[in-house]
Amino acid sequence: MAARHLLLLLALVCLHAPHQASAQQPEEATVIVKGSAKIAQTDVNYICATIDWWPPEKCNYNQCPWGQSSILNLDLDHPFLAQAIQEFHNLRIRLGGSLQDRVVYGVGTNSPCSPFTNVSNGLFGFSAGCLSMDRWDKLNDLFQKTGAVITFGLNALHGRYNVQRSFWAGKWNSTNTYDFVKYTISKGYPIDSWEFGNELSGHGTGARVDAKLYGKDVTELKSILRQLYRTPLSQPLLLAPGGFFDQQWYTQLLQTSGHGVVNALTHHIYNLGGGDDVHLMRKIVDPKYLDRAEDTYRDMQLTLQRHGTWASSWVSESGGVFNNGRQLVSNTFMNSIWYLDQLGMASKYNTKVFCRQTLIGGNYGLLDTQTFLPNPDYYSALLWHRLMGNGVLSVDINAPRKLRAYAHCSKRHKGITILLINLSNSTGYNVNLQNDLNVSVERRSGGHRRRGGGLRRAVSWLGSKPSSESTKRDEYHLTAKDGDHQSRTMLLNGVPLELGEDGTSVPAMNPVPAAVDSPVHLAPTSIAFVVLPRFEAKACS
Repeated sequence: MAARHLLLLLALVCLHAPHQASAQQPEEATVIVKGSAKIAQTDVNYICATIDWWPPEKCNYNQCPWGQSSILNLDLDHPFLAQAIQEFHNLRIRLGGSLQDRVVYGVGTNSPCSPFTNVSNGLFGFSAGCLSMDRWDKLNDLFQKTGAVITFGLNALHGRYNVQRSFWAGKWNSTNTYDFVKYTISKGYPIDSWEFGNELSGHGTGARVDAKLYGKDVTELKSILRQLYRTPLSQPLLLAPGGFFDQQWYTQLLQTSGHGVVNALTHHIYNLGGGDDVHLMRKIVDPKYLDRAEDTYRDMQLTLQRHGTWASSWVSESGGVFNNGRQLVSNTFMNSIWYLDQLGMASKYNTKVFCRQTLIGGNYGLLDTQTFLPNPDYYSALLWHRLMGNGVLSVDINAPRKLRAYAHCSKRHKGITILLINLSNSTGYNVNLQNDLNVSVERRSGGHRRRGGGLRRAVSWLGSKPSSESTKRDEYHLTAKDGDHQSRTMLLNGVPLELGEDGTSVPAMNPVPAAVDSPVHLAPTSIAFVVLPRFEAKACS
């Protein structure tokens, strides 16, 4: 009997004990936002997604994840595709990718328009392919119906020849491009920007072209655009070179093409490695590894400041993981940590546009290639687009490096929005948000900044005195379903983000209100957008 009572006592003790004896208490952290001046500014259509040229036969690591998702074969009438684009109210879409430099435009010729096919000696293992004008018309029907903002990547290898290995020489033949652009204008299709070539810069990817030669051809393309678009205000932007950043090559391109020719230098970011990398999950939550990309953004900014003050910087393609992305990484909650961190990081260096590879296609699509259902990153992109304005603010973080923070002026509203990312899988944070104006006042009056001291003086009111509304903020907390970071279902404030029963209704993405003078409770391995509508930031007035 005594033994039985002892067992019962032990059971009661275990029942009331904490579920995780080793669980860590949340740490205190402080994020100070400097709202007096913008440090950078993005384009209004900063969020961008790509549609690629890859046919179903594009395979890596014994996987062929492209299916019917390319510019040539995507089901443009799928009931959710148009809705997915429309949710952004002018989503920028970049049409391009590795095979764009093997695309022939089926205009002004009676030759049959053939698709890409596997050939052993072709660039990336494929033959040239053709975009028929009938398909181009149908694509533009979709774009005009959805209000998409279009960037189109042009073939920059047409007329050139392969000299040795990956090096291509010879003058660019502009005839087919001229006819294609002329046809596009005749149909009244609005093109925001034309991009010249894909990954031909520096050492190239599959093919490369000398920077001086490239610069001369970009200048010719600019002349064509000026000729065909008769009024300056109607001329689309000219982007180049859509490759991996090589400072010497990019500088030479700017010097050769000259003032005002290239409107934006475009580069690609695949900083996590290949789709067969077994360390991808570790890299995504390693702050030192993530920070390496900052060097590229900084060097691009410096190159423009020194050699091309008339141009801006775009990321015209970024999938994180090259060769199609990785199944159960690129299409899961975990990838949103990488994606949103890159959006925040790039914006600090005056990156105007950030194009995600892909809208649909491969393992890294915002939409699933087979079902068209949104992956977690679709909702992450949508939240950024709706909440983060184009004014970028500086932040100071008093916390371990596992806590990331970015601040922007809010979109279409007064105040600011802060993005918080917790890379730690074991430690949560109580994040105190402070206004640099008040911190400066404290310092001048001899006060001391307190770690975790709350928001007692952290908010400056816009009115003469705070109202009940001004004492609240909105929070959007993103976590993985069931705590599985490789889940393809993301939770917003604990509620799964899933389409409605009709299969086309994007769920309401409502915030939870919180007292403005309380810390933000950030769970381990989670993301939060925090909207402070009454935060005094002169830069956001």
